[in-house]
Amino acid sequence: MKPTPDLLSILKTLRLSGIAESLEARLDQARLETLGYQEFLQIILQDEVERRHARRVQLRLKQADFQEQKGLEEFEFAALPGINPKEIKDLATCLFIERHEHVILYGPPGTGKTHLAQALGNRACRSEYTVLFITAAKLFRRLAVARHEGAYEETIRSFLKPHLLIIDDLGLTGFNHEQAESFYEIIAERHHTGSIIITSNRPPGDWLGLFPDQVLANSLMDRLAHKAHHLPLKGESYRRRGRPQKTTTS
Repeated sequence: MKPTPDLLSILKTLRLSGIAESLEARLDQARLETLGYQEFLQIILQDEVERRHARRVQLRLKQADFQEQKGLEEFEFAALPGINPKEIKDLATCLFIERHEHVILYGPPGTGKTHLAQALGNRACRSEYTVLFITAAKLFRRLAVARHEGAYEETIRSFLKPHLLIIDDLGLTGFNHEQAESFYEIIAERHHTGSIIITSNRPPGDWLGLFPDQVLANSLMDRLAHKAHHLPLKGESYRRRGRPQKTTTS
């Protein structure tokens, strides 16, 4: 059964495109299953709810600026015997975001830290949270440019706004004074208002030596590390396992 042009026009005016897209199929379903009026109304309104949710998810995923769209379903937990899948699944409920808690993923290169961080960010997007993913190097470059252009406060606010901020590859190099102060400001401001996921090749205990000011470093770590879920990742690099095997000739 086809909906009338007048009905489709009304749905378009009301911006109910989710109903418009599925209405023909739902009318056929109503006829075949002899649905009641209330049951039919609930079904077509649910179509609109699901369409709007899907659009919000896609927008949040785009705004998150992930390097790749990664899911927990793709992660090889068996390859990293030291990690507890239950703990990751608990984090995937996003309750840590509600509690303004943090997550620190650390371990050798290639052990899946960035994959897990983006997978948790993906779950957060699908659970109605806003997310921003950025590498530490890009974050500090953006802040340095903002200082030069007089847009520092606005740029800092962009890192405070999302429910979840993911900083990838922290600690590859030491911090200069400006970087240390900016990082401290972000951590201090988000401490009670938002969550952070950090990935690093270094364990948090080694971060103190990266800061030029140890008083600032200790204060920062007190806010960040003591309110965080610490997840060490150990094992062989994914990238190394994916290399083609060398063949030997006799």
